[in-house]
Amino acid sequence: MEDRTMKFYSKESNLLTLHCIPGHFATSHSHINYYVDVTSIKTRTSEAREAAKVLYSKMPKSNYVDTIVCMDGTEVIGAFLGQEIEQGGLISTNRHETVYVVSPEINNNNQILFRDNNKGAVAGKHVVLLLATTTTGETIRRALECIRYYGGEIEWVASLFSTVDSVDSVPIDSLFDGHDVTGYAAYNPHDCPFCKKGQRIEAMVNGFGYSKL
Repeated sequence: MEDRTMKFYSKESNLLTLHCIPGHFATSHSHINYYVDVTSIKTRTSEAREAAKVLYSKMPKSNYVDTIVCMDGTEVIGAFLGQEIEQGGLISTNRHETVYVVSPEINNNNQILFRDNNKGAVAGKHVVLLLATTTTGETIRRALECIRYYGGEIEWVASLFSTVDSVDSVPIDSLFDGHDVTGYAAYNPHDCPFCKKGQRIEAMVNGFGYSKL
C-alpha cells in the first residue's frame, strides 16, 4: 500500500506533511477512502515541535490549562505543546506551576479510563484533549465523557487531522482537515460504496496506524 502514498502539505507550515494512502479502509466507526498517516508528525521531534507551535497558535489564550490528555500516541506533541503553553504564559492552577501530560487507558471493553495514580491529573483540572485523527468524532465524544466523569473541565480539543468541526457543541481545531486531502470521504459501513461493489477492506486503521487484512 505504501507505494501509493500521496503527500499533502500544511498551509501553515512547510515542515508539516500529511501522508495519505488511497483505498478501502475501516475504522472502528466508519469506512474511508484514504488512510491518513500522521506517524511522522507524532514521532519525529522536529515535526512534533512544529505541530505543537501551530496548534498553540490556534488555542484560546484566555483559558487556564492544567493538563493535556493525549490520545492515539500524541504524547510527544503533547509534551512540546505543554512547553508552548508554559512559555506562552497561559495560567495553570497546578501547585507545581507546570502542565501535566497524560494518556488514558483503553481496556478490553473499549472503555476509556484513568488509573488511580493519574486521576489527580484530571480531577478538578482544566484539560486540553489532543488526538491524532478524527473522522466521525465518536472517539472524541467518548474521551470527553471520560474526562468529565473524572472531574475534568474541557478547555480545548485539537486533532492533527479532523473531518468534523465540533462534537456535542465542543469546537475542534486541527492541523489538517478534509479539505486538505482531495476527495477524502467517510461512509457509514452500511452505506459504503466500496462494500457494495464487493471491494475488500484493505486494512483496519486508527490513530495508531493500520493493520493489513
